[in-house]
Amino acid sequence: MKNTALIYCENNFGKMDGKTANGLIRRSGKYDIVGVIDSTKAGMDAGDVLEEGTMGIPVFDSLTQAVERLEKMPAQFIYGIAPAEAFLKSTERDLLFHAMKLGMNIINPLHEFLAEDKEFMQHAAQCGVTITDVRKPPSKKDLHLFSGRILEIETPVVAVLGTDSAVGKRTTAVLLQAALEEAGLTVAFIATGQTGLIQGAAYGAAIDALPSQYITGEIENQIMKAYDTERPDVIIVEGQGALSHPAYISSSGILKGARPSAVIVQHPPMRTNLGDFPFMKMPTVKSEIDLIENFSHSKVIAITINHENMADHQIDQTIVAYEEKLGLPTTDVLKYGCDKLVQSLFTAFPALTSKNILTT
Repeated sequence: MKNTALIYCENNFGKMDGKTANGLIRRSGKYDIVGVIDSTKAGMDAGDVLEEGTMGIPVFDSLTQAVERLEKMPAQFIYGIAPAEAFLKSTERDLLFHAMKLGMNIINPLHEFLAEDKEFMQHAAQCGVTITDVRKPPSKKDLHLFSGRILEIETPVVAVLGTDSAVGKRTTAVLLQAALEEAGLTVAFIATGQTGLIQGAAYGAAIDALPSQYITGEIENQIMKAYDTERPDVIIVEGQGALSHPAYISSSGILKGARPSAVIVQHPPMRTNLGDFPFMKMPTVKSEIDLIENFSHSKVIAITINHENMADHQIDQTIVAYEEKLGLPTTDVLKYGCDKLVQSLFTAFPALTSKNILTT
């Protein structure tokens, strides 16, 4: 059985920096999410906040309210915010101490490793709970350098990249995985960030916590682990940041380590500035596509839209405009599903067609 979990996402649930909580509500193979803490959305259903439909997961005003209203104490307390600074505020430290006193184990996705914090470890010992630092990398002796072994496999590797951080790359990747599996294919998903790992991905590493020398090797290693274990028909790699983004090198590592033969690009048309860097303009989807294809040997085969701040008619108009101007299949997977993406992959990799149970 899954462990029950309560997610903390104060003032960020449904927003860009709430992506860990958002992702866990949409999909959690590892935990049974019983509630979210965000006083600005208190009283709502978590699914309704994310436009996913009612899920029966309440949003609470506080930890105190959550404990009062839940039938049982959750086993895990997940910090569900992904702030740019990646460190706890003093009030948040106190909140986690309170959760520990209530008997909840802590799931921490930040770059700040709580298991290396003397005060947190003292509280954990006193309360009989555990702390899991999701982003903590293996010791250097267990890390991998790029070997080139990935060049020997013929399995299509597809990367879902984007034009900014927190644009829905992981969501698109996991929905595409589900759509391909429904079509009868065996699909391996490679997580590259903390949320995918918390969701229960079988393969992956939080690559932004790795020394840069090992990023490409760890991505390659996780892909090869999936290949050796499952011999999948398709391997999907979650993107991080953006290749054009000045603050992140993750996309560069993914393109070098995964050597994807196809790329899907996710873009928020109404976002005018980079999410955590409002002094910088967003790239256009065309400029990002050109950069990806010039930087790598990969081919962009489709575009997906993040519809934040868009009305339905704007989404439809944008899809038509991108398909006409850029000549690439375009969709919004949360609105219209992954049919166009699946067809794009069958077109790019004809050998997959024979395994498609929906057309055979």
